[in-house]
Amino acid sequence: MADATKPLHVIVFANEKGGTGKSTTAVHVAIALAVRGARVAAFDLDHRQRTMGRYLDNRAATQKRTGRELVTPVHATHDGESDDFFAETLDRLSADADFLVIDTPGRDDKFARIAATNADTLVTPMNDSFVDFDLIGQVDPDTFKVTRPSFYSELIWDARKTRARADGATIDWVVLRNRLQHIEARNMRRVSEAIDQLSKRVGFRVIPGLSERVIYRELFPSGLTMLDSKEFGSMGLSHVAARQELREMMSGLALPEPTQDRAMPLFRDAAA
Repeated sequence: MADATKPLHVIVFANEKGGTGKSTTAVHVAIALAVRGARVAAFDLDHRQRTMGRYLDNRAATQKRTGRELVTPVHATHDGESDDFFAETLDRLSADADFLVIDTPGRDDKFARIAATNADTLVTPMNDSFVDFDLIGQVDPDTFKVTRPSFYSELIWDARKTRARADGATIDWVVLRNRLQHIEARNMRRVSEAIDQLSKRVGFRVIPGLSERVIYRELFPSGLTMLDSKEFGSMGLSHVAARQELREMMSGLALPEPTQDRAMPLFRDAAA
């Protein structure tokens, strides 16, 4: 019998705005965990763009084409419609994994809400701009002080309450600040202050994510990540800096160490 004290850890990447680097970050987290020796599965809920699914498909194709050993999580992409396919795929992916990484669409989606309710770690990547901040909170236009949480913060609050009623578990909500370097300094400071204010009101953690780098876009066709250093040959300073960012992000996520004996969670309907 599986040890219920060592459950599968579900990591959900969710943000209803696009362009935040969500899928790229999800892939890098999945690969980083697999490189550490964890059994990792990945589920892409965005059947339209399928960025994470295609990224990992490209990775498998590169391994087959080159004969090189690339650690690749088992993965699947949802059809976007079928409740049965959703449930069956979750069961299959969860059956032999320490971590399940779920990438959700950049829009409101029924299955994304179910996934959020069942997350152990919920990661919301966002760019440092008030356009992106508006998803989680509203600010006064003159003082830039937070006036109220936005609809997405309320959605996550409801998901946390649903989860707590169901099994007493706590969802660790992490706001990931991606793509920082192109933001004007005063605006960055104002956004940072607003995020810190809101984090105290609605209870999320804030950690630095991945910077905007051309290398991430260039890696997608081959499915490689910043962890595949042997595939790069000589690494430039920007590559070294990117790997350091990834290490710091993984440390900030504070995920559990991989286990060899864990229980499969029961996925519940978000409306339950």
